[in-house]
Amino acid sequence: MFRSRSQRRALPALVLATGLALTATACTGAGGGDDDGGSTADAKPLVVWAGSQTPIVANYNPFSPTVLHGALGPIYETMFHYNKATGGEPDPLLGESFEFNEDGTAVTVTLKQDVTWSDGEPFTADDVVFTFQHDLVQPTYITSVEATDDHTVEFTFDGPQFTNESNVLGGQRIIPEHIWKDVADAATFTDEDPVGTGPYIVESTSEASYTLVANPEYRDGEVAVKKIQYLGIDANQSAEDLIRTGRIDWTTMFVPEPESLTEAGTIGYLNTPQDPTVLYTCSDAAAGCTGPQTDVAVRQALDLAIDRGTINERAFVGHAGVISPTYALLPRDENWIADGMPSESPQSADVAAARQILEDAGYTEGSDGFYAKDGQPVAMTLSSVDGWSDYNSAAKLIEEQAAEAGIKITASTFSWNEYSDARQTGSYELILGGMIASPVADPYSIYEDWFTTASTAPVGEELQPGDWNFSRYSNPDVDAAVIAASQTNDEAAKLEQYAVIQENIVRDLPYIPLVINGTQSFFNTEDFTGWPTEEDMYTFPPAWGATSSGIVLAHLKPAE
Repeated sequence: MFRSRSQRRALPALVLATGLALTATACTGAGGGDDDGGSTADAKPLVVWAGSQTPIVANYNPFSPTVLHGALGPIYETMFHYNKATGGEPDPLLGESFEFNEDGTAVTVTLKQDVTWSDGEPFTADDVVFTFQHDLVQPTYITSVEATDDHTVEFTFDGPQFTNESNVLGGQRIIPEHIWKDVADAATFTDEDPVGTGPYIVESTSEASYTLVANPEYRDGEVAVKKIQYLGIDANQSAEDLIRTGRIDWTTMFVPEPESLTEAGTIGYLNTPQDPTVLYTCSDAAAGCTGPQTDVAVRQALDLAIDRGTINERAFVGHAGVISPTYALLPRDENWIADGMPSESPQSADVAAARQILEDAGYTEGSDGFYAKDGQPVAMTLSSVDGWSDYNSAAKLIEEQAAEAGIKITASTFSWNEYSDARQTGSYELILGGMIASPVADPYSIYEDWFTTASTAPVGEELQPGDWNFSRYSNPDVDAAVIAASQTNDEAAKLEQYAVIQENIVRDLPYIPLVINGTQSFFNTEDFTGWPTEEDMYTFPPAWGATSSGIVLAHLKPAE
């Protein structure tokens, strides 16, 4: 399943058990309607597991790496919605329309009128200006943002920025100036009583769950499903058991045999592979990374040692997709793969080639069957979050496959909190983790967010909110090509820059591609209607989807 920005703390077993007990109690209450004063369908809360683990900590700050899922879409909104599942033109949210000038150096956004914040204050263009001038937001390519009237905002860029359209218009959640202007330290602010424009507001937060209720100030009127309960659950199997017994209504998680859940006809199912699953490598010794993976030869050898076909078959039960080392999503983005670049990562291992790379780089095989150089063995720890069964299985398979090539991998597990801390600070060797695919049919956002120097920090320093370059990768050629690509709307010129980017990242492998994650979403179709379907994929369907989860919830209705 997807690993996203939630949080957990390391827990003793007793607390874990207590958390599940609380969860089960909460779910039973939800199903019976006792805490809603009735048992009718319209009083039944919709119960969601979006990947949060216990204990849940109240944090609705949209800039925080540990923000709760319900903040991103149900509470805080962007100006436009870009449908990651289908592509196409964006849908208006807080924005009504937008128009770039001819050379792409400015865009004018017209905002919807008669929108209010959940505390009743009017939403205006000044809130958008405040958001984009906030210290935690300001993209370096935005030179000015001005409100020309209450409902019009003009962005000016340091050059053509057609490629950053979705980042500006669909990637930033708008915050209220009248609340956030008084926040002294936004980076640590937990925003426990958030004021948003989305369809929901916070009712309560506990260590086991948090509850959102319909926003009475929502511009389109109160949504039909009045209450949402997000659970904290610590393992896939527990969540599977709860949806099987009707105590979860919406989740996105790995289930080996989805038909075992859907055969009764009351649970809907969609698999929408979009997001890459990779090995994060702390790759840059100059940034403070340590370990054999800082040698590109080791990363290249490990890449060749992996049998992706077997991993998909055994760990992901065939539900994952084939990944491209260029990170162009197949087949959607095939036109963005430069000539000469591989369209797919190898699906079977090439042990001989892996060994040859190591030997060409000066490594020698020891009597134990593992390579070493200058007395240092090629031995690394590969970590994944405990309870994420598909990832845990994949890590064990990689351990076995790497050994065939003389690379010693130790697969281990850690808590979500340890996972979050490790990738934020760079204190790891290898992590099995996820990337966020581009919301439009163009891999640009992956290149900018995951591979540029501006999106990382030295080991020991936490990445800034919105930065995703966990590998600490830094390459001036990639940086320059990303900037150049952002400044053109000419596809041929952009592809020339993508050729530079792809040549470098395919060779350097700061992230070792594994699969496109099988994104399996399950829905309660007996009690709620309006879910995305194959025929009407009006948004990306996962329960953890930023922005898209708010779109789904606003569409739903209790079944008649």
